[in-house]
Amino acid sequence: MITHPFRRRGKVQLPPGLPGAERIPKYVLLEFHHLPNGNYSKRLTRGYVKGFEASMLGEMKKTRSRMARDLVACQSVVDIGCGGARLAGQLATQGIDDVHGLDPSPYMLQYGAEAHPSVTFAQGVMEAMPHEDNRFDGAAVLFVFHEMPPRYIHQGLAEVARVLRSGGCLVVAEPSPLHYQSGLVSAWRHFGWRGLYFRILAHLVHEPFVKAWHRFDLVSAAEAHGLKLEQVDEGMPIKYWRFRLAE
Repeated sequence: MITHPFRRRGKVQLPPGLPGAERIPKYVLLEFHHLPNGNYSKRLTRGYVKGFEASMLGEMKKTRSRMARDLVACQSVVDIGCGGARLAGQLATQGIDDVHGLDPSPYMLQYGAEAHPSVTFAQGVMEAMPHEDNRFDGAAVLFVFHEMPPRYIHQGLAEVARVLRSGGCLVVAEPSPLHYQSGLVSAWRHFGWRGLYFRILAHLVHEPFVKAWHRFDLVSAAEAHGLKLEQVDEGMPIKYWRFRLAE
């Protein structure tokens, strides 16, 4: 059910017997995008994935390709918060033999496994990853941090540093503050109709932690866990970072 923006927001109603329900943190169960059960409804998952992709006007596809290029030299990669696993699938297609997807929703994992059978999937969240130390030499975080309270981002970065091997690469892509913080006139002036579209979208689609995210200093937080910034791109509507775990 889609919730009207001005009505009282609901919470995810997990289906009885949902696998791994006890491992899903409370913040994940808040309403996102005016669609509380989008990730936790077998009936809605497929449309949810396709609808989000369409709403981003091809930007997610371009970002996935960029992430894949940055991770192409890796032998093992984990796609954290993989959702429908389009990024994980692309990494596997381009020749990375050991690709893993991690997501709290069993329905998203089922969707990903059907589409990308060569990928290994696990249910879980970034701040409590089920993988052993030094397991991967690459990790990707695509549109995940802005849906987490800041204290969990810190925990998540510690976990990423734990599962990465020395010299491992972390790539991150999240909604840019450029369109979120711009006024309508400024968005149009600087970015044209796409800037205006993404500015409106950012304020229509409910994200409970997005304001805190845009105040969060990701570079300092990452460096506190040994992840050194190699590149940052202040793009619109997506901001992009590449980090390297210190050797």
